[in-house]
Amino acid sequence: MRECSPLSRRALLGLAAAAVPLTATAPASAAGARSAGTSVVGGERLARGGVQVRAAGLPKKLTAQAWLLADRDTGEVLASFNAHRRLAPASTLKMLFADTVLPKFNRNQRYRVTDADLADIPSGSSLVGVQAGTTYTVEQLWQGVFLRSGNDAVHVLAHMNGGVARTVAEMQARAEYLHALDTHVVSPDGFDHKGQISSAYDLTLFARAGLKNPDFRRHCGTRTADFPAGGKKTFQIQNTDRLLTGAWGLNPYAGLLGVKNGYTSHAGNTFTGAATRGGRTLLVTVMHPAEGSNAVYEQTAALLDWGFGPGRAAQPVGLLAAPGGTSGSRPTVSPVPAQKPAHAATTPPGPSTLRLAEGGAGTAALLGAGAWALLRRRRARTADAPAEAALQQGGRHRR
Repeated sequence: MRECSPLSRRALLGLAAAAVPLTATAPASAAGARSAGTSVVGGERLARGGVQVRAAGLPKKLTAQAWLLADRDTGEVLASFNAHRRLAPASTLKMLFADTVLPKFNRNQRYRVTDADLADIPSGSSLVGVQAGTTYTVEQLWQGVFLRSGNDAVHVLAHMNGGVARTVAEMQARAEYLHALDTHVVSPDGFDHKGQISSAYDLTLFARAGLKNPDFRRHCGTRTADFPAGGKKTFQIQNTDRLLTGAWGLNPYAGLLGVKNGYTSHAGNTFTGAATRGGRTLLVTVMHPAEGSNAVYEQTAALLDWGFGPGRAAQPVGLLAAPGGTSGSRPTVSPVPAQKPAHAATTPPGPSTLRLAEGGAGTAALLGAGAWALLRRRRARTADAPAEAALQQGGRHRR
């Protein structure tokens, strides 16, 4: 990553080093959260391992490492499995990128891409075909992000936003505002980077927030678009969301709104989808099913079918946090309001996700508060346990 804002990559990494690394794959532990005297964002039940549901008839063949089904409007979590398990998000993290950056630019604004805008794209990235020297509208760049998951379009928009480091900081701040405290942002494109993680709960929060923006809704539901090829030429791009388009032997899912899929060889398949039927909109996130190819879409469709059918009678097992508050406040969505909510700990008592999020909040305020993050870390009372190893970088990013 080149130095693309007043704060260099070295400074960014230095601030990140002030925080304790997050574990990448350990399932959430309710006991760990309770031992720290806290409740869990979304409700204590979402910290438990195994399926959480208060109704019958769930689909049988759900092989994902984590999944969650929620009502978009009420925020009620109807069923979940390892809701707060921290996993590599792949390109589903682009939902947070869009929710953070999309409102900043007029869609008709034009921008001429430079070589520098494309210089820091990770090798092996998915690309839409952005070319240096060509002028694009903001609308076209977002089509490249949503339809083709183009990391080249992401990086151009990030540079328009003041640079990759600045954009990462703003995304982290946005995640905290949404109370998505399982998420640690390293890059705006979702590519495999050490320590870049999220959860089914957090990805669902990003989709819910993004869908409130009409431009976000339009882009994630667009099936095809014409993309500039230089000069007056264009070529057609198609959305890689198979439930939206019906590609790869799948039928389009009736009422599907979007939202975003992702894949890397390290993360496997991830997908967050939203669909509306009978006046009800449901959100589903499925992360890392055991099978490849269509499994992430098939399991999403099965959960949506259940939610629109037997799941209508399901009593909630948790809640999606409402956005709001400041870096010094905590969400109040837990069934135990007398306690300060935090995501469930996924390590033995030690530096928690909440502590890291507190440090990350300072970093996210345009990375100007590194010393504050260090002070918060020293104040943490959980310094006895070693941190688990973070995600190892690697894997080819495809979409």
